[in-house]
Amino acid sequence: MPMYMYRREDGTTFEIRQKFLDEPLKRCPTTGQPVVRVVQPAGIIFKGSGFYVNDSKGASRSSVNNTAGNKEAAETAKTETKTTTATAAAD
Repeated sequence: MPMYMYRREDGTTFEIRQKFLDEPLKRCPTTGQPVVRVVQPAGIIFKGSGFYVNDSKGASRSSVNNTAGNKEAAETAKTETKTTTATAAAD
């Protein structure tokens, strides 16, 4: 179950463990003051050296190779178009 942080009217905060499906608190269980849930950033931690390099190394290599292959295919297509145009003009 996640921990949620709430802010009381007087500015003090407290944390409480609630289920995902539980409704947000409207009053502090201790003091009875109205409360508002505080939105916090997600707790994601990327550990290890080279996290980015390990995950995208294979993808970048294959995309570089595909780009080179695509350039060759484009040049071949241009040559074929010129040949077809020249043949059609000669007829």
